[in-house]
Order: sequence, then structure tokens, then C-alpha cells
Amino acid sequence: MSEHRVDIEDGDGVRLIAFDRPEVRNAFDLAMYRAVTAGLVEAASDDETRVVVLTGRGPCFTAGQDLREMAALAAGTAEDGAGAGFPALLDTVQSFPKPLLAAVHGVGIGLGCTLLAHVDLVIMDEAARLRAPFAELGVPPEAGSSYLLPVRMGWQQAALVLLGSEWIDASRAVAAGLAVKVAPEGTVLEETMALALRIASFPTHATQAIKRLMAAAQHDGIAAARAREDAAFVALFADPATNPGTGLVDGLSAGPPSRHGR
Repeated sequence: MSEHRVDIEDGDGVRLIAFDRPEVRNAFDLAMYRAVTAGLVEAASDDETRVVVLTGRGPCFTAGQDLREMAALAAGTAEDGAGAGFPALLDTVQSFPKPLLAAVHGVGIGLGCTLLAHVDLVIMDEAARLRAPFAELGVPPEAGSSYLLPVRMGWQQAALVLLGSEWIDASRAVAAGLAVKVAPEGTVLEETMALALRIASFPTHATQAIKRLMAAAQHDGIAAARAREDAAFVALFADPATNPGTGLVDGLSAGPPSRHGR
């Protein structure tokens, strides 16, 4: 099934949700936020779906938030409700009760990086790269990453990623705790689906209980971090001296990096 910027496939207890805006490197606009959120909500309530895998169609995982839509939000010219897509997706991912996996290839930028800290198991193509370019864009971090990245990576590595806006290659992502495995180039979806099918074969009551118990320890920390980040965004955009406006679109060159980084 393909509609509203996502491609959804179901089989053998696994739902694949593929971001499907390859012409803009799968950047999230309001329609895609809504479509991915709806796919997850439906999967959460469907007894036949036991595991969900996220991936991207085309050459990359996702370039994160659609910066033109974000610039329109900053300028006050976005369509009604445009700002609701991002928090709704995060609420859904954060509370998702079933194992959630990601198959990452190409680049994961912004939300394409921070979203992975909410995913249970991430497998990366050996050529994949991640980046959280918030400092370069002049904006605060998002998606609870000010809490989750230090937890996952340690303070120094997280500070380098958030303050230095550096590219993270697949091997470094595994070493830092953002991913579990590097897959040979071109095989990441196959390997991720194989792991998803294995998990889907186990008793559902056990996999969901394990996830619930693991997630409980970090729930309050994520919620508090998101509230602080949201407040920082409001303050940023309310002040003409710091509102990035259209500079969000012009200030980032996010082309796919070379094998050795940007």
C-alpha cells in the first residue's frame, strides 16, 4: 500500500513503514508526519502486527524535517496544523508498545538521526551516515535528543555530535550505541527484516512486556527533555534576533557525505 508519502507492507507479523518522498530525500512534511503516525497507531492496535520496521525509499533514510515547511512555521506562513505533525509522531513513537526497528541507508539527518534514539534496534548500511546539525542551523536539539544522545552515547560523544554537527558513520554509530549492527552495503533492509521476523516469532506478551519494562526507566527523562526543548524553540522563534526564518533552508548543505564524512 502506498499513499500519503509512505509505503506500508504487512506480512508474517511484521509491518514495514517506508518513508516515500525520495525526490526530497524523504523529508518529513505534515502529510508524511500524519501518514507515519497513522501507520504506527494502526500497527499498535492490530493483533496481527507484532513488530514494525522503519526505512526509507530511494537513496536515503530521511533528511529529517522539511526545512521549507519549518521555515514557513518560523515565518508564520505555514498551513494550519503544520506544527502538530512532529510532536504527534514523537508521542506515538515514544509510547509505541511493540518492538520497533529501523533499517538505515544513505543519510539520516536531523530527525533522521534523533528518531533512532527512540528505536529499539537499528541496523545501518555500511555506507550510511547520520548527522544532527542543530548548532549549524542555529536551533536547539529536538525529539528529546538533549537527554537521549548523552544516555546512548555518553556525554563527550553526544556533545561532539550536537555541538560539532559532525557526521556519524555506521561503525561509529554502533560503537556509540545508536545502532546495533553494520550491514554490508545494499543488505540493510534484508537483515533488518530477518531480525524483525525472528522477534515476531516469539510470544507477543513477552516481547511487549520486555519493551514496556525497558522503556519505563527513561520515560520521564524523555518527557522532561522534550518540554525543555519545546520551550527553547518557542523562545528562539519569538525573538527576531534568533529566529532563523528562511535561513533554515539556506544554512544547511546536507548532501550525502563521502565515505569519509562531509
